[in-house]
Amino acid sequence: MLNVSRPYLIKLLEEGEIPFRLVGKHGRRDDVRRRTAADQLAALGQELGV
Repeated sequence: MLNVSRPYLIKLLEEGEIPFRLVGKHGRRDDVRRRTAADQLAALGQELGV
């Protein structure tokens, strides 16, 4: 869906580029934040030509 690798996405999360919160052992995101982050990743992918 985002057309990026899972390790790359995890790296962005760990670096704070995409805000998230942990629930138990799994990361969870609010719907609005998730959509915003997806839009940002899509734009970044287009800029990088990925």
